[in-house]
Amino acid sequence: MTIRLVTDSTCDLPLALLQAHQITVVPAYVNIGEKSYREGVELTRAEFYRNLYHYPVYPTTAVPGPGAFTAVYEQLTAAGASHILSIHMAGSLSTMLNAARLGAEAAQSVPVTLFDSQQISAGSGLLLLAAAQAIAAGHSVAQIVAMLETYVTQTYVFGVIETLESLRRSGRINWAAFGLGSLLQIKPVMMIHRGEVSVQARVRTARRARQHVLELVSALQPFRYLAVIHVQAPEAAAELQEVAAALFPAGQAPMLLEITPAIGTHLGLGAVGFAGIRLCNDH
Repeated sequence: MTIRLVTDSTCDLPLALLQAHQITVVPAYVNIGEKSYREGVELTRAEFYRNLYHYPVYPTTAVPGPGAFTAVYEQLTAAGASHILSIHMAGSLSTMLNAARLGAEAAQSVPVTLFDSQQISAGSGLLLLAAAQAIAAGHSVAQIVAMLETYVTQTYVFGVIETLESLRRSGRINWAAFGLGSLLQIKPVMMIHRGEVSVQARVRTARRARQHVLELVSALQPFRYLAVIHVQAPEAAAELQEVAAALFPAGQAPMLLEITPAIGTHLGLGAVGFAGIRLCNDH
C-alpha cells in the first residue's frame, strides 16, 4: 500500500522535512488589502513579517477552497497513491478541516482519511512527522490513526504573546479572558491542548513569561518530540532552545521553527514557545 500524507501550510514543518517524507502541502491564504496570497508560494515569511505592522489595513487569513484539496487528492491518486491521510489544524479553531472534508467528498480519488490534529503550528507538524515515520515503518492507515489518536492527548503547544495588538486587530481575542492586558502590558502565557486554547498565566515581563513556559514544559517531560516555535523572534527562540536543551529527546536534533503567516498574523511579532508530544510509558 502506498500511503501519502497531505496537510496545510500551518503545520510549520520545514521544507526539507516535508520533501523527505513526501508530504503535500495545501497553502492557506493571507489577504493583504484587496489581494490574496498563498503563503509559502506567493508570499514569503520574511517579506510578510517585515511589513506586518505597516500594511494600511491589517492582514486577514483564509482557508483554501475545497477545490484545492480535491485537486491534490486527485493528483496523488494519479501518481500512484492507494490511500491518503490528510492531517490538519484543529477543527475547533479553523474551517480548514471542513474544507478538506468537502474536497475529499468531491474528489475522484483513492480513499482519503481525514484527521483533526486538534492543534496549531508545530503541534500539527509533530503529529505529521510521527505519521510519516509510521508510514516508513510499514504501518497501516488504521494503525497510524490509532497512534495519532493517542498522541493527540499528549500533544501541547505553549506560547508567550509579546503583544496583544495583533490579537486585537485580527479580532481573535476574548478581552474578558485577558482583563486589561493591553493597558497593563501583560504577557499572556497560552496553551493549546486537544483543540482548546487557554491562558495559563498573565505575566508582566517577557523574561518571566518565558520562564513560566519553560516550567510548564519541564513538568511534562520526557518528550517524544519537542520543538521551539516563534514569530520573527530567532534570538529569543534560540535562548529558549539553549535553556531547554535537557528536555529535547536524545538523538534528535532540536527543532527551531518559525510560525507561518496564517497563524503569526494573529499572534503578532515576538511570540515564542514550544510544541511537543509527551513520551508516556504506557504507549
